[in-house]
Amino acid sequence: MIRITDIRKRYGDLEVLRGVSLEVARGEVVTIVGASGAGKTTLLQIMGTLSRPDAGRVEIDGEEPFRLGDRALSSFRNRRIGFVFQFHHLLPEFTAFENVCLPGFIGGRPRPEVERRAAELLDMMNLTARRDHKPGQLSGGEQQRVAIARALVNAPAVLLADEPSGNLDTHNREEIHRLFFELRDRLQQTVVIVTHDERLAAMSDRKITMSDGLIL
Repeated sequence: MIRITDIRKRYGDLEVLRGVSLEVARGEVVTIVGASGAGKTTLLQIMGTLSRPDAGRVEIDGEEPFRLGDRALSSFRNRRIGFVFQFHHLLPEFTAFENVCLPGFIGGRPRPEVERRAAELLDMMNLTARRDHKPGQLSGGEQQRVAIARALVNAPAVLLADEPSGNLDTHNREEIHRLFFELRDRLQQTVVIVTHDERLAAMSDRKITMSDGLIL
């Protein structure tokens, strides 16, 4: 599902990625661990097409997104990649249901199709009773589950998560961890997670350790 080859990235004099190659299979949950500054988030941003590599090749679901123009790349990102961050970034003026629908509407999909998918995902997240609540009325764990549903509404090829449970208490953290594996089992979802949580890393199908811009 993901193939990256000899990725290099530099910011000024700092070489953040020094020739990283990695493959992730369809339906695999992979965690990326390592000390701060190891290059984990930069690698995830390049996988997600949010940042361009200085050199190397990225393939996602058989396509090379960095060969696309800016408009086509934005469309690819909207359709094929879902993002979950440590902070949920939900829009406070919209309900949970509306937040989940937004990427589908931005992508130009038919409203009935988007709304049906959003309702299914909120049900999967055990949030049907909370669908009309705004983010300020939801707990931290509920907000993050809404964010995960939003990331999935366009049925992306890959789900990329950066410290998705880092801002949660122990109970909600464990719920979010279980959810990623439920998504793999129910949807054959490919998931790549950057994390400092060793419990989550130990649960994953494969743990990748990075240091000084390289995979160990």
